[in-house]
Amino acid sequence: MSPLTPIYNPPISLPKLHARPDAELIVRRAHVRDVPRLYEIINYYAARGDMLPKTMDQLYNRVRSLNVAVADGEVVGCAGLNITWADMAEVVSVAVHPDFQGKGLGRHLVEPLIDEAQELGIPTLFALTLQVGFFSHMGFHEIPKIHLPHKIWQDCKTCFKQELCDEIAMIREVG
Repeated sequence: MSPLTPIYNPPISLPKLHARPDAELIVRRAHVRDVPRLYEIINYYAARGDMLPKTMDQLYNRVRSLNVAVADGEVVGCAGLNITWADMAEVVSVAVHPDFQGKGLGRHLVEPLIDEAQELGIPTLFALTLQVGFFSHMGFHEIPKIHLPHKIWQDCKTCFKQELCDEIAMIREVG
């Protein structure tokens, strides 16, 4: 990245994928080389107001906590797990390229995160989302945000949406 390259320059539209819509989908841990595509997918939805934006810096720093879905060698979706405290973790950055929506890919990205939380001994998952239907189908239910004090103190206090947050807090017990 040159010194003049902006850290956050969200895409207006996603680049056309070369992956076939019927290609075999593989869910795996994200690699550093996946970050540019993650940036495109996540910030495409952020520009539409569907989720919070992520900078390249944030994605590189969190790459180890992200899973990706790959079709024909191209990243077509992502989801991550951020541990917020001993008993709680957040499902973050769930995004699927529009060409691959409606195929259950979001579920395939989130289910391994639920398993990982269980393996780590984390009994509770939460999400702050605008996609209430998706998370409801994944076994989450709505709660007041005030029940997530660690999230509020770690991230929400510096979020640009803090005073006008429209995200819904949802929680799920693991196990």
